[in-house]
Parts: sequence; C-alpha cells; structure tokens
Amino acid sequence: MRIVVVGDVLLDADVEGAATRLSPDGPVPVVDAAATTFRAGGAGLVARMLVRDGREVLLVTALSDDDASSRLRDALDGIRLVAGPSGAPTPVKTRIRAGGQSVVRVDEGCAPAPLPVPTPEMLEALGTADAIIVADYGRGLAAVPALREALAPLVHRIPVVWDPHPAGPDPIKGVAAVTPNLPEALRMAGLAKGGIGEAALAAAELRSRWNSRAVVVTLGAEGAMVQKEGELPQAIPAPAMGAADTCGAGDRFAASLAVALASGRSLAASVEDSVAQAAAFLAAGGVASLRQNAAPVQLRGPGVDAMRVAARTRDAGGTVVATGGCFDLLHAGHARTLAAARKLGDCLIVCLNSDASVRGLKGEERPIMNQEDRAELLLALECVDAVLVFDESTPETALERLRPDIWVKGGDYTADQLPEARLLQSWGGQTVTVPYYPARSTTGLAAALAKVG
Repeated sequence: MRIVVVGDVLLDADVEGAATRLSPDGPVPVVDAAATTFRAGGAGLVARMLVRDGREVLLVTALSDDDASSRLRDALDGIRLVAGPSGAPTPVKTRIRAGGQSVVRVDEGCAPAPLPVPTPEMLEALGTADAIIVADYGRGLAAVPALREALAPLVHRIPVVWDPHPAGPDPIKGVAAVTPNLPEALRMAGLAKGGIGEAALAAAELRSRWNSRAVVVTLGAEGAMVQKEGELPQAIPAPAMGAADTCGAGDRFAASLAVALASGRSLAASVEDSVAQAAAFLAAGGVASLRQNAAPVQLRGPGVDAMRVAARTRDAGGTVVATGGCFDLLHAGHARTLAAARKLGDCLIVCLNSDASVRGLKGEERPIMNQEDRAELLLALECVDAVLVFDESTPETALERLRPDIWVKGGDYTADQLPEARLLQSWGGQTVTVPYYPARSTTGLAAALAKVG
C-alpha cells in the first residue's frame, strides 16, 4: 500500500527548558533553554507518522530554499519526497516549553503566500497512490488548480482523506472523508462555539456544502462525530486518557483513517480505530515520540496500553496494582474485587487470560466471550486503567514484563495456590488478597444462563 501525502510542510522547533523564576522586566517566566529539537510539521508530520508505521509513503509538497528549509529537509530525511518550489519563506513555529508545558509559541514566515507552481513530477506522483491524504495547512498547495484537477478523478478510485484548514480552499467534491476539528468545523459552518450537538450540525452542513462522502469532526477527548449522506450523525467515543500536549493528534487521526479506508474497512470502523490510535499516540508522548532517537510508537497490540499506564504511574511516583483472571462473564464478585484492588494504589492493570489460555484451563467450550470483548468490558469499569492479555496458563510472564508493586487476588486463594507471590518478592512487590464473595462465580452464572436457554 502506497500512501501519498499532499500538502504544506513547515518546520517545528521545540525549545525545552526549566522555568524557576520571573523576569525582572515583567511578570513573565524566564525559561532556561536546555535543548532545541527540530521536526517536520504539517504534511511532513503526517508523512513521518506513516513512515514510522512502516508504510510506503510519498510526500508531495513545495519547499523554499532559505536557511530554515535546510533544517526542514534534514527533518524530512528518510521520507520519499517529490517537491517543487514554494516561492515563499519556510514557515517556522517555535514552541518554548518548560517542564513539559508550552509557555509560548513564536511563528515566523507564516504570512499569506503565493500559490506554488506544481511540477509535472508532483502531479504524476498522485496517480501512484493507493490512498491520498491532503494535509492543508493554509499555505496554498491545496488551492493550486492543476493539483486539484489531478486529484479530482482519483476520488472515485481510491480513498482521499482531506484534512482542511480555515485559510484553505474547500475540499474537492467526492472525497472519502473531510476531517476538521471542532473549532474548525464550527468556524467553517458559521456556528458559535458549542459541543456535541453543534458538532453534529456543523458536520451535516459541511458534508452537504462540500458534497463529500463523509465529514468526520474530531472532538479531542470526546472522540469524533461522523456524518454520511442520508444517515444520522454517529458519535464515536475516545478511550479515557490525559495528555498535556495534544499537538499532532489530528494528523495521527487523518493518517490512520486513510490507511484503514484503503484496507477496505467501513467508515465507522475506520474512524473508531483512528480515534483509538490518536489516543494511543498522545499516551505515548505525542510528537516527542517521533524524534529521531525515540523508539517507534506501537499503536496496537496486546499490553501496549498497560505498559504505558504502568510507566506513567511509576514516573509520577505512584503505586502500580495488578490482578488477573479469565473474567469470562463479569459478575458482582468481579466488580467488588476489582474496585477493592484499585483502592490499593494509583492504577489497576488486569492481566487477562487469552482465549487460548482459557481453553487450556477450562476446556474447549470456554471462553464464553472472546478476549477482545472481555477486555472491552473490563476497560468500561472506572476502576480498571488497562488490560494486559497473556497466552500462558499462569500470569508469571506477564507479571515479569509489568512488574507491579502489588498483585491482588481474591480471598479464596491461599499462599501455596499463588506461585507468583515469590516472583513479586524478587523485585520488592507484594501479593495481597481482598475479600472473597461466595455464591458469585462465572461457572454458576453460565449454568444459570444455560437453564434459561
């Protein structure tokens, strides 16, 4: 699968430091800069994400020949590039940060620019795509008539995802999805500030105006609102998470959406997956995870969220609590045990037997629910912060990876029934039990359901 990213690129500079005092010239913090890093922004950031995912990517853009463009080309190293002249200075956005929090952003070279002139190679590159992302950052490339003419017939053959900008042109008619964020959608639709209801109104208005197959309004921590022609708006929730810096989440969403659509998934499923991947991207550190010396961001896979939750909890000086089991049919006993376990620390991670593990322990007729459904139900509980799925018959390997501070089991277990207790002691962890609630079991619940059936 080849993904072609079309759009404006810019240079992002991150100045990291500490702010421990105010300036004598005025009540503003003084940031002692410790390091400055440069990265590609705009369409360059989208391309970088896809390359880190292992995708074949081609970036079609316009570049200047000034000093900042040299740093930008360095930041685009490793990305296949087809670029024409921009005819304008390289936009530079410098974020000054202290203690991980942005203090101020300084923009240079971001004044309105003349439309760039696309080269024949840029236009020809579009026809090689299995999916296209138009990352419009208001610098004019998405408004170039020749480029729009080259894109127009492609919308009927491949997925085209258009990430719009308030200063940019309308998307081309018929694109698979347009992905404004909520403030952009409200502004473009001429609506006042609002929430979910206004997001649905804006999505419907913009889909009709642009005649796109769908408009997906991204809502940050609230997920996304999907509007297809002739259908009711659909709200896609986001997983619970917190992030101080949400930079790049919209780019991550658009990149994931294009890949999912090109893979043949439905729009709703693609949006749901893209919302989850955007949340995982922020949980992994956001744009900081894309720096050259950072490990690749694993966006999917059993246990990835659990390891991140544990690491964040430890970094904050908190206590990591874990428990385990099959949880084949959730019942009140499970809920009470999990709630009690969560009160023992600052996060609760459930080590969940995989389907294969459950079959090995309980026979071929089990599990009743597959591991994806069991994990989803556990994560719906407020007391559960993450789930780590393991394939072995016992959780020792999972615990060795996770290394919790406290391992919790129900009070019906004895010390000789918990061989993992010695493993916990090897790194200073403790094994504790919480009250057991008799007459509440998965086996009994399954038997009762069988009688009803």
